[in-house]
Amino acid sequence: EIQLVESGGGLVEAGGSLRLSCAVSGLFFDDYAIGWFRQAPGKEPEGVSCIGASDDDTYYADSVKGRFAISTDTIENTMYLQMNSLKTEDTAVYYCALDMSGHGCDADISPDEYDTWGQGTQVTVSS
Repeated sequence: EIQLVESGGGLVEAGGSLRLSCAVSGLFFDDYAIGWFRQAPGKEPEGVSCIGASDDDTYYADSVKGRFAISTDTIENTMYLQMNSLKTEDTAVYYCALDMSGHGCDADISPDEYDTWGQGTQVTVSS
């Protein structure tokens, strides 16, 4: 069974940092594109960042460029999202997801192209 488990969310003041983790089990995720997504209350899910199979490329949403960094540890089979200079508008439930259909990581970071999802972790940024 393929499982993605996010952790690392929490409450942080604006300007602070958090590091999210996504532990993947059941397959070697380096063979697939994998990404971070978020959904704020009352809003549609949006792509935050993705990384291609074998780390061949990375993309970021304009809203997080220069503040967030995606990375992977293939030994631990874990993906990370380092979030710095957090803003109140970053408040959302953050999800990691795998693209097992082969769409690949691209600038759209479309949630529709990712088919295997974790349960999410809440990130709340206070002013």
